[in-house]
Amino acid sequence: MNPLRAERIHRYFRLGIFIKGAHATLEIVSGVLLLMIRPAFLIIAQTVASSTQDELAQDPTDFFANFLLHTANHIAIGGQLFAALYLLSHGIIKIFLVIALLKNKLWAYPLSLGVLGLFIVYQVYRFTDTHSIGLVVLTVFDAIVIWLIWKEYQLVRAHLVPHEAPVV
Repeated sequence: MNPLRAERIHRYFRLGIFIKGAHATLEIVSGVLLLMIRPAFLIIAQTVASSTQDELAQDPTDFFANFLLHTANHIAIGGQLFAALYLLSHGIIKIFLVIALLKNKLWAYPLSLGVLGLFIVYQVYRFTDTHSIGLVVLTVFDAIVIWLIWKEYQLVRAHLVPHEAPVV
């Protein structure tokens, strides 16, 4: 491969990995904040509680009001915890992989390809449910990063990209 092209791929690879690291850091911070602050889930539960308060005062066994209240509380607590754990786990896994890639650990290249591939599969699955443009953007970016990791891995294995001093 042309040395100039190899160097360009290497620069884009590092840029993509740094962006992935920044995104992972945001996920970790968001996950921690979600565990620490009062999220919108709880506001929804409070709104349902105040909406059903009069009905439950008149009839504490009202099926519909109890169902709504129970469901809102369950979603509030479970949704918050799920979102926080999801963000934390994604962020921690990605930070681990980013650091390993920046340290040129050969095992990190195929592992990163597999993990990001699984994230893409999950994101596509979630897209079928949410139709979120953000998920499309994230998935396209992840696909580009996968391509860059693959190209960099080929270059490293062919010794076309010098191993730099480890980045701490």
